[in-house]
Amino acid sequence: MNGFAAKNVLRYVLSITIVCIFIFPIAWFALTSIKPVSAVFNKDEVVVFDFKPTFENYQVTVLGGKKADTESGSSIGMGTSGSGAYDGRGSIVSSLIVAISSTFMATLISLLAAYALSRLNFRGSQGYMQWILSQRFLPPIAIIIPLVFIFRDLGLRDTHFGLVIAHTLINIPIALLILKSFFDDVPIEIDQAAMIDGATRFQCFYMVVVPMIKGGIAATAVLCFIFSWTEFLLSLFLTSSIRTIPVKITTFVTSTGSEWGYISALGTAAIVPGFIFILLVQNHLVRGLTMGAVKD
Repeated sequence: MNGFAAKNVLRYVLSITIVCIFIFPIAWFALTSIKPVSAVFNKDEVVVFDFKPTFENYQVTVLGGKKADTESGSSIGMGTSGSGAYDGRGSIVSSLIVAISSTFMATLISLLAAYALSRLNFRGSQGYMQWILSQRFLPPIAIIIPLVFIFRDLGLRDTHFGLVIAHTLINIPIALLILKSFFDDVPIEIDQAAMIDGATRFQCFYMVVVPMIKGGIAATAVLCFIFSWTEFLLSLFLTSSIRTIPVKITTFVTSTGSEWGYISALGTAAIVPGFIFILLVQNHLVRGLTMGAVKD
């Protein structure tokens, strides 16, 4: 084996090793979701594959079944109380509403703002861009208390609309930064040529330039969706009756113990929408994330 072939083999082995390291926690999480209680809380050994798979955890958290109706429902006395304490269907719906709505709003607003910042030279444009980005540098915990009072006074606390606004605000800076870089990669001469042919500025925007950066829009939407789908702090403080999936999962951890089967089942189910969303835009995602990485 020559040096070039050995280098390729080493590269593939290293790549596979890194992928396995990142996939292992997810695989273990998914494996835990189909383990019975006796396998999850086995004190004598770590049970990997030596167990009978069960979908009771999904039946309770995703399908709304009652814990008492399952075979292991009364085998361990811990967790939360109430017939619907483990029902995660409402949380899944709430998370979908907030994530999809905030992704749409953040992408649309950032798309218009990014085009203006990329194409229109006005006084203070750079400072304005830096000010917007600085809003993302500020940790949410630093503003959560005044934000709670503002949302309460405006009647937006504990509403889907209020949570959508909050998630939109935290996604706009990063979405604006990404989309502006895509617009900057499109030569301004294309806009000028379209306007010479009679197109208005807005027609040039949505008929000429936007179709050229579909990959960037897809990449931005995926990132905004994932940020909103997994956001915890704002969802915790700005809602009480409405619980997104990250907040709902925390209710499975109590002073009497942690329901790891239900935690892993709802957490594994929460991965599916993001995975489907990525599959739908995968044709544009790779190109969007790498666009502008190589200059001619």
